[in-house]
Amino acid sequence: MSQTKGFFKEFREFAVRGNVVDLAVGVIVGAAFGKIVESIVKDIVMPLVNFVLGGSVDFTNKYLVLSRPSNYSGPETYAELTRAGATVFAWGNFVTIVINFVLLAFIIFWMVKVINTARASIESEKEKVAPSTPEDVALLREIRDLLKNKQ
Repeated sequence: MSQTKGFFKEFREFAVRGNVVDLAVGVIVGAAFGKIVESIVKDIVMPLVNFVLGGSVDFTNKYLVLSRPSNYSGPETYAELTRAGATVFAWGNFVTIVINFVLLAFIIFWMVKVINTARASIESEKEKVAPSTPEDVALLREIRDLLKNKQ
């Protein structure tokens, strides 16, 4: 019984440790942030890319059929061919995922850049506001530090 109690105590200490809680919060916020960025790519960026290029940039249904099941006479779509057991080289889906990744990385890069610029601005404001230490106090601190080093 005491082993079980000790195990649960140890687990509780682990679970409420700051790093674990921070990690949990980061994962939850990251999942929500991922949905936001996915929506930006899907609902804002890709329609603009399609508009600029004058058509639909959707490679998900681009594929090569490497082998077809015998006596297959169904529709020639990726979903139906794979359901029937055909060997399909789905290069278009890979290209779409790569494009989404590049767009996602680009958007995250700009978001981090904006956040870092805002942080730098806040830090420079804090430095302007920070009161300077009077000269006599600074001199006394230097003397104190020198005395500590000699001991």
